[in-house]
Amino acid sequence: MIDKIDLSGNNYKISDNFRTYAIKRIGKLDRFLPRGNKKDIIAKIIVTEIDQAHGNKYSISVAMEIPGGKVINAKDECSNVFAGIDIIEAKLKGQIRRYKLETTPHLTKKGLKNLFIKRR
Repeated sequence: MIDKIDLSGNNYKISDNFRTYAIKRIGKLDRFLPRGNKKDIIAKIIVTEIDQAHGNKYSISVAMEIPGGKVINAKDECSNVFAGIDIIEAKLKGQIRRYKLETTPHLTKKGLKNLFIKRR
């Protein structure tokens, strides 16, 4: 679970229900990261109410700072903040998967070939 999650709102008062839901959904994303990067992750969630007259459109942005200088961002505009967190969670999963593929060393074709050659 990500321990350091900063949740703030611009022109939006964050309710306790939304706070616990957002921390639960974004906090569990650390299980998709490589083992060495799980400790010092900082996540910042900012919720902004765009259409103040009607109060029906919100902009949610999340930035995850991973040790080593990597920042993973996701942003979404929606009419329901709970649905917006779900959409952002899916976006972040894809970005984390790509980050993990870039940073985790894999066997090359040459390395695989050497595994299956009979040695005399």
